[in-house]
Amino acid sequence: MEHEAPRLMEKTMHRRNLLRGGAALAFLAALPRRLYAAAVGYPRLLDGPMIGATTPDSFTVWSRASGAFGVAVEYATRRDFADAKITVPVAATQDNDLCTVVEVSGLKPDTDYYYRIKADGIDDRHQPLAFRTRTAPDRPRPIRIAFGSCARVQLYPEQPVFEAIAAMEPDLFLWLGDNIYADSDSETAYSALYSRQRGVSALVPLLRSVPQLAIWDDHDFGYNDSDRHNGVKAMTRRLFDRWWANPASGLPDTPGIFFRHSFGPVDIFMLDGRYHRDPPSAPDGPEKTMLGAGQKAWLKRELKASKAAFKILASGTGWSLAEKGGDSWAAYLHERNEILDFIRDEGIGGCLGISGDVHQGEVNCVPWSERGGYDFYDLVSSGLAQYLAPKFVDQHPEVRLRAPWVRSTNFGLLEFSFDPEPRVELSVRDVIGASASGEPVRLRAADLVNGKQSWRAVIDPDELERRERVERGGSYYGE
Repeated sequence: MEHEAPRLMEKTMHRRNLLRGGAALAFLAALPRRLYAAAVGYPRLLDGPMIGATTPDSFTVWSRASGAFGVAVEYATRRDFADAKITVPVAATQDNDLCTVVEVSGLKPDTDYYYRIKADGIDDRHQPLAFRTRTAPDRPRPIRIAFGSCARVQLYPEQPVFEAIAAMEPDLFLWLGDNIYADSDSETAYSALYSRQRGVSALVPLLRSVPQLAIWDDHDFGYNDSDRHNGVKAMTRRLFDRWWANPASGLPDTPGIFFRHSFGPVDIFMLDGRYHRDPPSAPDGPEKTMLGAGQKAWLKRELKASKAAFKILASGTGWSLAEKGGDSWAAYLHERNEILDFIRDEGIGGCLGISGDVHQGEVNCVPWSERGGYDFYDLVSSGLAQYLAPKFVDQHPEVRLRAPWVRSTNFGLLEFSFDPEPRVELSVRDVIGASASGEPVRLRAADLVNGKQSWRAVIDPDELERRERVERGGSYYGE
């Protein structure tokens, strides 16, 4: 009997604990979900949010959730969310690594909206404050577009250049490739690096507020100098589409990540220079291609259909002759010249180029006015977070308008205005946002029409002197 008393007491205490536990669970179940969401593991975001493509009546929100549940966006024009609405949830699935893109539509043009994410109907306790973004304009107004390339989070985890970009308050940010440096056949490597890059603290505020559009280059397509023979390009394309919120990705009969996006009176042609690219080392000629036949036909068709005052041709690699020994358009001159001839022959005005890849900032020009067209400008920015390479000493683009920038990380800036006439200013900006290319190159849409030479009016005097010295048989940087 002495041994039975402790056992009886132990059973009684165990029964009481079970009853208490059951009562606690019943109590929690009866509470609103918000009140017990503080438990570890509740639905939330692992990456994001990031704003993707916007239109005058919509914006998109990319994010990566912590589990397989519905992700919705609550949005309002008032900070207190008094006029809040919520989208239909989009399922985050394991097949898509829990990434979702939610479209918020039926909005007013050129209007600020506050938004926050609902993960399985719950607010994210790690992101309690609402974010703010803006729909695209439906009529001409000043537009500021920033861009860059080459972000190597393995070597540069802080990336302060994004603080300067955010301070410029751009309407749009364009990623021109090498957005991560995966250089791998492993899906895990790509996903891990995308996640690390999205979590860079200096970048996060820009992602949450400014629309982000992207193309790739070799290091986020495959390995260095990758071309169409990349054996894992279907996989890297699938991951690219998963981690970005572009408005389109290739065509049904032409795979790739190219697309056209309109933002006010500006059309942006984001080109895929990798998926269909012939090897750079192949002899140049009419059959050699960077874009592939399908994408090139699409580009010509879309350029001809565009009514925009300005048309940006965004390429991962440079448009000029500067990178003769690299894998830029200098190794695909027949195709590049075919595109510039098409622009001339069809009378398509307002085209200019932007590019990245080369680990320096540049402002170059292809003087197509000498061939009956107009001068084609190439504003180059590289890198956002990558070591710099002063290889410009041995390079000779057709026309170098400004001294190259290799003193800090950098980004490109296009500033458009439309009153009293369409104009654009091109500049390279340094790590704190100051002009790294001297005076901006200032152009009118009226300068970008057939028969108009403009480069001599905007070239830096020192660069003009160097160019003329070369024409006399001297060296570019010597006597």
